[in-house]
Amino acid sequence: MPSPILSHRNARAFRPEKLSAPRDFCVPEVVHQTDTPIVLEIGAGKGKHALGFAIANPNSHIIAIERTRTKFEAFDKLAKAQALPNLTPIHADAIAWTVHAVPPASLQQIYLLYPNPEAHNPNQQWLNMPFFEFLLSRLQAGGKITLVTNIESYMDNAEQQATILWQLPSMRYRVHSDSQRTHFEIKYLARGETCWELVMQKPEGYQTRFDDWKSSNK
Repeated sequence: MPSPILSHRNARAFRPEKLSAPRDFCVPEVVHQTDTPIVLEIGAGKGKHALGFAIANPNSHIIAIERTRTKFEAFDKLAKAQALPNLTPIHADAIAWTVHAVPPASLQQIYLLYPNPEAHNPNQQWLNMPFFEFLLSRLQAGGKITLVTNIESYMDNAEQQATILWQLPSMRYRVHSDSQRTHFEIKYLARGETCWELVMQKPEGYQTRFDDWKSSNK
């Protein structure tokens, strides 16, 4: 079978088959419900954005992943108290969980809100990772990825990578000073910092190496 003509310029191939499923792994039923718009948030923290999104968008289902145990436990406690039927909190490494749980072209939207990479390690930035290609394969055509950060150099790089490497149409915005999506956002804006938002959209016909890749754990 001939190799697909890729829609991007990323030469560093991601290897999903090398990743084991997270501990206590299970796939939420919602990922197989094609009539429900599914949203993924990676790095949900204590869940402020995920909870607010679920309340404001009752016809969508948000899956919110947090790796740090203390943050997840705080988030999970709030989620259970509110008992929102369209919110699924997940305690796991986001990359391994996404590889094993999310089918191709199943997500309507992805949120990456205030990632905090080590400054000396640019490979930790989302758009520098080979995994970003896999993430794009899980997004529907026309779906959007929203990245938000208070680190201007991170945003500058992300905007450049979105355009040049990933060949994605995107729009960059300044976050309004009264926005309160996350605890980090509230803190940064209260200090007078500028926060940046990049919204990327997956075009129709966009091709990756993983458009037909499915985990054997499903």
